[in-house]
Amino acid sequence: MPRLERRPQPSARWTWLAPPLAVLVTMVAGGALFAALGENPFEAIRTIFWDPLFGEFAFYYRPQLLVKAAPLILIAIGLSLGFRAGIWNIGAEGQYIIGAITGAGAGLAFYPMEGWFIFPIMIVAGALGGFVWGMIPAILRARFGTNEILVSLMLVYVAEQLLAKMALGLLRNPEGRGFPGSRNLQHYPSAHNAELVANTGIHWGVVAALIAVIFAYVLLTRHLLGYQIKLAGQAPRAARFAGVNPARLVLICLGLSGALAGLAGMFEVAGPAGQITIDFNVGYGFTAIIVAFLGRLHPVGILLAGLLMALTYIGGEAASSTMQLPMAAIQIFQGMLLFFLLAVDVLTNYRVRARKTEVAP
Repeated sequence: MPRLERRPQPSARWTWLAPPLAVLVTMVAGGALFAALGENPFEAIRTIFWDPLFGEFAFYYRPQLLVKAAPLILIAIGLSLGFRAGIWNIGAEGQYIIGAITGAGAGLAFYPMEGWFIFPIMIVAGALGGFVWGMIPAILRARFGTNEILVSLMLVYVAEQLLAKMALGLLRNPEGRGFPGSRNLQHYPSAHNAELVANTGIHWGVVAALIAVIFAYVLLTRHLLGYQIKLAGQAPRAARFAGVNPARLVLICLGLSGALAGLAGMFEVAGPAGQITIDFNVGYGFTAIIVAFLGRLHPVGILLAGLLMALTYIGGEAASSTMQLPMAAIQIFQGMLLFFLLAVDVLTNYRVRARKTEVAP
């Protein structure tokens, strides 16, 4: 019988083999799921992974890849810094929502004025909104030792209620005939996060995501703070002896992740979404957790994982419309990625050994 034997140290080879193997196993298990639903599993997998890149309508889907990936990458980069340090921000969805509210609110406060300065103000407001929301669990943990997982997660539901309140109240379009939702920022040029290059999907959110990847890479490889983050996650006691201030690290990591999630929300509401609505949030904050771990908490890995997850979003929508697959099945398929990554990840710290059987004398 096989048994698991703990490795003396994590396997570098399996660290990087685990994500692509998890993707492969997800394809197999997802194919079985689609077959159980009465669909051709090969056609479903092809529609999700191949058609958006090389299919007949790839010219339409390819720009959407960057549009979908940008918020996932921005949020995941912020989460990865905390996760590396052993600080677990599970409430990025709430920070994303608050960033969208404050960013949209800042832009609508100037309506119908035109000016180049409006969009930069929205960027600052979005980042600040997410930062403040992220600092709530940060301060509570640093000052009172509360669990940041529970606090940040519960704040998601508070943010959702605020979102509904804003869509129905303060930010509701006065010319919307009573329907919930703010003015459409796509019709307000000074507050619109438009494509920088037509038909490419590149907007300021994509640029910010690439900057965040570069910033995180430099921080983790060239800066003292990056060394402290990695040390705190790998050896907390050694980090304290090295002079790392745990409370300060909590404030920095949760503050940064909140700001990046808030930026993602602002770029989304000013661009693809266009307005504050009751159902504005689509789960990017939770999906970004999968992206962060699929990318091994490494900035470049997160960039690739974000593009892959965006591909499943776009391909999933295509499969839903062309093959009539239920969106619930697509969401299960996406969730399988994290499940199988965690399962395969066991081989990073353990090796499989054959159990010796004792022969009776």
